[in-house]
Amino acid sequence: MTSTQSNPTIRIATSGREFTTRPEETVLTAALRQGIVLPYSCKNGTCASCKCRLVEGRIDYPFNPPSALNESDLAAGNMLACQAVADDDLVIEAREITQVAEIPVRLLPARVESLDSFTDDIKRIRLKLPSAARLQFLAGQYIDILLPGGKRRAFSIASAPSEAEFIELHVKRVDGGGFTGHVFSDMQEKEILRIEGPLGTFFIRRKSNRPIVMMGGGTGFAPLKSMIEELIENGDARPVQLFWGVARESDLYARELIDEWARQLDDFDFVPVLAEPDPDWPGERGYVHDAVLRAHSDLSSFDVYMSGPPAMIHNARKAFLQAGVIEDRLFYDSFDFAPDVPPAVE
Repeated sequence: MTSTQSNPTIRIATSGREFTTRPEETVLTAALRQGIVLPYSCKNGTCASCKCRLVEGRIDYPFNPPSALNESDLAAGNMLACQAVADDDLVIEAREITQVAEIPVRLLPARVESLDSFTDDIKRIRLKLPSAARLQFLAGQYIDILLPGGKRRAFSIASAPSEAEFIELHVKRVDGGGFTGHVFSDMQEKEILRIEGPLGTFFIRRKSNRPIVMMGGGTGFAPLKSMIEELIENGDARPVQLFWGVARESDLYARELIDEWARQLDDFDFVPVLAEPDPDWPGERGYVHDAVLRAHSDLSSFDVYMSGPPAMIHNARKAFLQAGVIEDRLFYDSFDFAPDVPPAVE
């Protein structure tokens, strides 16, 4: 696909800000390159974090189809900024994120300081950063690990931003994942990785005083851990309810840590949800988003943060909006467990 203009201009109707795109460059990539931060998460068209409305102009989807958009979205003129390429000048309606705009994205080496097993299928990696370089980030953001052949793998940061020397990652074994296969077979301490970050617009909105519902699926617990630890460190008194969905009770790999949070936070509630529980399991079972709705049939007064597999995010987003959550108060990070993929066009 070749655009009808070599460098189309994109104007954000809500703010009047303008930026230009290069040939074959997505709207999101162009915006980020020029310091304009639009919401995004998966970057592959499956999560709808980057959904915005096309007011004027023509776009194409040369890389991945906009699978996160349904027929009503398309009829309303909605588009996915992470996949849309401008055919000519555009006018779009999009939310801009200002809290991350001043945080530089950096390319850094990082040394594997320790490698521990949470379960047979989940490992914790602690990466030590260079003494002369620190990674500034917001709790909830992620990094990319850069791999040979231009590939990269995204992992949420599980440690709090106050941790200056180390970055903690929770890595799940993935069938067909080249990097995760290496983590579980032959990764050694002292190994040097190349990382890029911070990335993403999933982070705690500090100006809100609304109660918080957090929902994680599997290792989607990792960014929520970072968020909760930041809330504790900052003395944030908002009520927090954490729902964590896993297959079996043995997959709840941070129970002791969560018990400690309950002692440190005045208004904290933890609800584990098992998809494949033993018959004598006394707690919630089934889909984790259904457990949220059983606890809160009306979500209009909450800020909701959720992270986990794309299917979970897709189903929960639809259900939570129907339960009254305001779209601008629904924040999510979609974990794409696909095999390692090359980076987006720069």
